[in-house]
Amino acid sequence: MTVRVLETERLILRWLTDADAEFILDLLNQPSWLEFIGDRGVHNREDALGYIHGGPLAMIEKYGFGLYLVEIKSSRQAIGLCGLLKRENLEDVDIGFAFHPDFWGQGYAREAASACVQHARDKFGLDRLVAITMPSNHSCIALLKSVGMQHEKDICFGETEETLHLFSREFS
Repeated sequence: MTVRVLETERLILRWLTDADAEFILDLLNQPSWLEFIGDRGVHNREDALGYIHGGPLAMIEKYGFGLYLVEIKSSRQAIGLCGLLKRENLEDVDIGFAFHPDFWGQGYAREAASACVQHARDKFGLDRLVAITMPSNHSCIALLKSVGMQHEKDICFGETEETLHLFSREFS
């Protein structure tokens, strides 16, 4: 069953299904994913199914939101992930996104992220939304600024205590 969450002019954001495993396997092994997000140990179809069910779908079940598959409306081609996340080591809900490099530079990430920011405020009534990114991820930083987020501070994050930029947006 395909559950649509958001629709924009060009995109559909929906829950992931088992049919998305090959796309997830490809996306999570792109050099950009590995560099900026990290190795999630997804090396075959079974790993991809585990990621889908243990990550995005488990979060949706627990919080009502999570990462959604982003597909082009006209072709139904999967191009990335975008959505809201609740991480144990962040006080606020954050927005996350990753797109296949074949679809960079076409405004899809901004379109999906804008829809998710609006969704955070309108559907979930959030007063504040955050995002984290590596200081070297200039494209991500530009996208976050384009959807109204501002650099708030640097934080040490995760098991590696890596220094990341924390961006935030307050809703009034």
